[in-house]
Order: sequence, then structure tokens, then C-alpha cells
Amino acid sequence: MPQGTDQSHAVGDSIVPQTLQEKLPQKVEEVVPNAIHDTGATGAESHATGDSAVPKVAQEAVPKKAEEVLPEKVHPTA
Repeated sequence: MPQGTDQSHAVGDSIVPQTLQEKLPQKVEEVVPNAIHDTGATGAESHATGDSAVPKVAQEAVPKKAEEVLPEKVHPTA
């Protein structure tokens, strides 16, 4: 498991204890719903590993599993 960052990445309210926020890796903090621990993260990201024919906004809107089923020549994820 990745080391914590010794800081919280909350930008808003959080019900997670401060000491725990400081021990958790940033990626873990970002997957907690903003209603519980607000990092401002939307979870929107592309999983492309190279140039993609899919528009960036579409890449960020679909789940990783949906990106992975596209042919590599259209949207590389491997």
C-alpha cells in the first residue's frame, strides 16, 4: 500500500478524522465520496496510455472498463 502523504487533501468538509486524512494516500482520499471527505475530485479521468481518437471529454466521462473494451488502435489503454 502506498505511503500516506502526512497531509490532508480535503478542500472542504470532512468527517474523516484529521490523523487518518494525513495517513491515507491521496488516491484513497479522492475515491471517498465528497459528501464524506471533500477533495474536490470528480473521479473523471482518462485511462488512455497514448493518442486516442476518442474526444477527451468522452474519455473522462466513461468508466475505465468502457475505455478498455475499445480497440487499442482507437483508444490505447494497455
